[in-house]
Amino acid sequence: MGDRPVQFEILSDQAVNFHYSKFPWVNYQDENLNISIPVFSIHGNHDDPTGADALCALDILSCAGLLNHFGRSTSVEKIDISPILLRKGRTKIALYGLGAIPDERLYRMFVNKQVTMLRPKEDEDSWFNLFVIHQNRSKHGATNYIPEQFLDDFINLVVWGHEHECKIAPFQNEQQRFYVSQPGSSVVTSLSPGEAVKKHIGLLHVKGKKMKMEKIALETVRTFHIEDIVLADHPELFNPDNPNVTQAIQAFCMEKVELMLDTAERERLGNPRQPEKPIIRLRVDYAGGFEPFSVHRFSQKYMHRVANPKDIIHFFRHREQKEKKDIDLNFGKLVSRPAEGTTLRVEDLVKQYFQTAEKKVQLSLLTERGMGEAVQEFVDKEEKDAIEELVKFQLEKTQRFLKERRTDAVEEKIDEEVRKFRESRKKNTEEEDKEVREAMIRARAHRSEDEVLVAASSDEDSMDIEMTGTSNPSDGLSSTLSRGRGRARGRARGARGQNSTARGSSRRGRGATSQESASGSRSYKPVSGPGKNMSIMDAFRSSKTDHSSNSFQSYSEDIIDVDSDPEDTSFVPSSSKIKQRLPTMSSLSKRSSQSQASRGVDFESDEDDPFMSPATSRRTK
Repeated sequence: MGDRPVQFEILSDQAVNFHYSKFPWVNYQDENLNISIPVFSIHGNHDDPTGADALCALDILSCAGLLNHFGRSTSVEKIDISPILLRKGRTKIALYGLGAIPDERLYRMFVNKQVTMLRPKEDEDSWFNLFVIHQNRSKHGATNYIPEQFLDDFINLVVWGHEHECKIAPFQNEQQRFYVSQPGSSVVTSLSPGEAVKKHIGLLHVKGKKMKMEKIALETVRTFHIEDIVLADHPELFNPDNPNVTQAIQAFCMEKVELMLDTAERERLGNPRQPEKPIIRLRVDYAGGFEPFSVHRFSQKYMHRVANPKDIIHFFRHREQKEKKDIDLNFGKLVSRPAEGTTLRVEDLVKQYFQTAEKKVQLSLLTERGMGEAVQEFVDKEEKDAIEELVKFQLEKTQRFLKERRTDAVEEKIDEEVRKFRESRKKNTEEEDKEVREAMIRARAHRSEDEVLVAASSDEDSMDIEMTGTSNPSDGLSSTLSRGRGRARGRARGARGQNSTARGSSRRGRGATSQESASGSRSYKPVSGPGKNMSIMDAFRSSKTDHSSNSFQSYSEDIIDVDSDPEDTSFVPSSSKIKQRLPTMSSLSKRSSQSQASRGVDFESDEDDPFMSPATSRRTK
């Protein structure tokens, strides 16, 4: 705070940039505050918004006028990142921000293309695009991080938070061509090698499209030194069979700690506010038959010299990997390591594996392309039935092909026909893509069917409990009343699980109208197939016995996905197959088009929108 004027101006709509704040404007334009250095901040994973009102610690500072909290998003369906547009003279900066979101969720949203970064309509190439993010940068799991390749390539600089190791110097991503600066933590928070790097902050100079990062060392940070020792690497000093080897190891560790203390003293910057006692960490690998000594007795010698006397020595034993003799496949040879800055796709890995695999594990019915697409759906979109449905679909199609060819029931001839059919499918890529899409539709349809059945069964259980409380089941009035109570309670239970004010979507009430129920319905008609998963030989034999009869009975499913009661869905068996329909399907289908029109989102004219999204046409569902 101070009287020095702020030299830059904000061109973007502040009501959009700070729409979650109680004060949706920048703090230095508040008439009641004198701000000389405005601070813009996103929230991290330790202060993310929680609770009914989705509040965090930064909201207190923002309401007090001490900083400007931006980059906040609460939607789990779609994220539109709108930048804060700053201008000073001829230099213009588009400041993008995204607060901490669980990495798995954000990873899935990037894969499903649900994250959009909006750009200014006018002179979009004249802006210096700066993106501030707080997520895992290093890979901690399959989806527990955000790859840099997910970010848009029009960004000039990414300021990456959350990671503690200081890498303040901008490093260029060779694939996306933007630079990444990782400031790291300002203090030591864990005894790990990444924390031992010298702590810095950065002063970024931007002029036009050019930038320069000035590193500024932090002078009041407690010094931290860490070192590793492997006892097995010093056979001339330590022999496990020597009875005095433990005393020799302890003396060697004391010598190492003294050297680290001397180094810490020399590296002190002389700032009077810097803590005097350093943090020392010596990690000792005692694998190879050695025994650890008493850490508490060792730490008593440094009680007044280090800040962490009880944690100076850390003994660990490196696990030796056992050699496996019987190895069928060497995946290290099958999959080559990707070049730095590139990403491997799942379908490429599947294709590469089957191309180099042995003959006994080669695909004889499916194609590498179809299997790769199914595995991609399973990995990226968590479609659990994708692989199974693709196998069923290809099996059914191959069985129909063999029936039409009327091949003799000889295994060699059948294998030859299957091979020819597979080769013809591999050449026709368009038809194969169509088959994969149809199999994925079947997988999603089965998943929706399971959700409807589970919801219906749960509500039927609650109704049965309520109906057993009637005094006279034969009494029509009492039974009607009991059914009414059970149905109302089922609705109330479902209504409590919904949010009355949906974010970013249409408003839903406690009870859905018939038009809303109709518009929420989806109908899938899977391709005809056998009721059981028969092998090719079984299907072939059945066709030989009776050519006139068709063993592949077609069936259709109308899967109703409604926002109202699952109890309104009735299940009527017909011709040994289950069909799921609503009682008044014709009336609902007539009104579905009206409901879809009422549920559509009416966007304003693009002339009033200061930003342009690269995927504007995909915003309307």
